[in-house]
Amino acid sequence: MRQIYLLLLLSVFCSPAFAQKADINNFIVKESLLKNSKLAIIAADSLDNPLEKINGNYTFTVSGFSQPLRFNDGVAILPLQLERSTFVYIKHQNETGTHSKLLYVYKKEGSLNPYTINSMWLILFPAIIVFLAFAFRKFIIAAVIILVIYIYFNHSNGLNLSTFFETIFDGLKAMF
Repeated sequence: MRQIYLLLLLSVFCSPAFAQKADINNFIVKESLLKNSKLAIIAADSLDNPLEKINGNYTFTVSGFSQPLRFNDGVAILPLQLERSTFVYIKHQNETGTHSKLLYVYKKEGSLNPYTINSMWLILFPAIIVFLAFAFRKFIIAAVIILVIYIYFNHSNGLNLSTFFETIFDGLKAMF
């Protein structure tokens, strides 16, 4: 009789209703296999190996907009179609912290090529330009022009100032 109770108790706690939801602590972004100008988010481990056990609904923030995504075998498709090359900031928050990536998605002839951008480059590039401007006084006008072009390029491709600083702060939090 005890064995039956133990078996019933074990079957109740092992049922899908009591199963723990797996956390997504890393993800990879690639073009959807359908080539329909959509991005696919693939759940991955710390070594970028896909995790096929991820199933269910997870909330991601995509460039400031909250998106509930349905993962099937570790893959979810973003519902937004990309019309042109742009910056895309993808963030997922769970109990273990915030996991985010800034991508520049280059669109050419209907195919998407996402490139991950390290948040330190967002700090280093302007810092190097300002340092060179102070080191070489003749470079000040060129440095201002380069910084204006840098800001215009970022803004025209969807990287507004709030996303810029959010990316930097998330990158700094991840370092420490």
